[in-house]
Amino acid sequence: MEETDGYDLGTSLRIVGVTAVPGGCVVTQPWGYAPQMPGVLARLSAGTRCYGLYANPKSGNQGSIARDGSIEASDLHPGGGPAPGDASEEVLAAYLYHYAAVAYACSFAGLRLADARAVSGPPDAWVELPDRDHWRS
Repeated sequence: MEETDGYDLGTSLRIVGVTAVPGGCVVTQPWGYAPQMPGVLARLSAGTRCYGLYANPKSGNQGSIARDGSIEASDLHPGGGPAPGDASEEVLAAYLYHYAAVAYACSFAGLRLADARAVSGPPDAWVELPDRDHWRS
């Protein structure tokens, strides 16, 4: 999609922004949580890994990890402190990206953003997700 005219962006979860960055791409949706839904993450992670982040205005940052087509963890709190049982790499990342959920998510996925445009917009392209149940992975 080149233009988002004609779509109700306030209610449509099927429209997402996509921006190419070194290491992959950033999928955003300023008004919703679609990029973090299990079905979206599972498909995006085929052959790689993804970190889904939803900046929930009611309860704070929520994260999910998908690797090679399957969801490995959810209900995570990116940018928070380390959790009991975390591997040394996860503990280091928790301290390096404390209170920086976007940086934490990008680091996990291996993305190297040159600037904030991939997150704050505008995206390279607006795309429409297929009409399917994105809550199933």
